[in-house]
This record gives sequence, structure tokens and C-alpha cells, in this order.
Amino acid sequence: MDEQSRAGEELLTARLSLRCPAPEDIDAIFSIHNDPATCLHNPSDALSRREEARQLFQRWNDHWQRWGFGYWVVRRRGSDRQLGFCGTKAMDLNGMRVLNLFYRFEASSWGQGLAGEAAGAVVGWVSVRVPDLPLIARVRPANIASQRVAVRAGLARAEHLDTAGEDGLDWIFATNLPHHRP
Repeated sequence: MDEQSRAGEELLTARLSLRCPAPEDIDAIFSIHNDPATCLHNPSDALSRREEARQLFQRWNDHWQRWGFGYWVVRRRGSDRQLGFCGTKAMDLNGMRVLNLFYRFEASSWGQGLAGEAAGAVVGWVSVRVPDLPLIARVRPANIASQRVAVRAGLARAEHLDTAGEDGLDWIFATNLPHHRP
């Protein structure tokens, strides 16, 4: 995907608009990742300096350029205010290339179904553009809200893939896993 088409791509849901991150999103990246509530279950994701947000934006942008997909900025339709981020990144899980579904929203938008709506849109988009890769979400056992988002987006528990993550045990939710013959 070339830079022009990537930059202009937008996903729309009933309530949300998702677009590729841009440099003007660095303040929102910092604000959301600097809030202890949003990183409660993933403390290693917390940011303490704006420079870290700039570096995170650069990693997200590099991923888009390399793979043609990545994390999206989520806003309410018709609003300029960033509510959060949702998207996928390529990674390895137990030796298998997968797409990891990520979602993180400002605390004031929790409990409204916005993360599930955004995640569903991302899963639909990825299933068309990257149909050959399994899609997973790594969720902490105590993060019930995140588990609900994964299920709402069409993923199911895949206990056999559970693994140790940076911040503790990762419960894996997945879709599009390869079928193994016995």
C-alpha cells in the first residue's frame, strides 16, 4: 500500500471514524498512555515522557509503511478528539506469525462499547486485506473488559496458546488459526 492511499484510508462504523496516525496525534498518544488507568493491566506500556510518545508514533508509522496496516486513531464521527487507538501489528507467537489486535482508549470513553466497535471494524478490515494470518489478542486474566472486547470483535479463547507476556500471563483470544491435522 503506498503512502498516499494509506494516509487517506478511513474506517467508519456507526459511531466511529478510524484513521492512520499522524504527527498531530502524538499528544493524544502521550495522554492516553500516560494515564495509569489505561495501562493498569499493561504497565510496561505506560509512557512518562512526551518523547516516548513520539518514538511510539514513529514505530506505529514504520509498521504501516512496512506492512500496509497497523494501529488506527479512533474518534467519534464528526469529532476531532482522539478517544483511543485500535489496530493490529505483525508479531510472532510461539513460533507462529500472527497479527496482534491492540486497543487502548481514554478512561472517559470506557463502558460505551466503543472499543468493541472499533475492534470489530479493524478485524473486518484485516480479514479482507491480510486473510492468511491468524489474529490474536493478548489479554490479562484480570482484564474482563478487554476480554469482552476481544470476544465482541469475533475472537475466541485459545487456551493452548496462552503464554508469559511482559506484564504477566497473556490469555490468548484468536481467530483464523491454522488447522492442524492429528
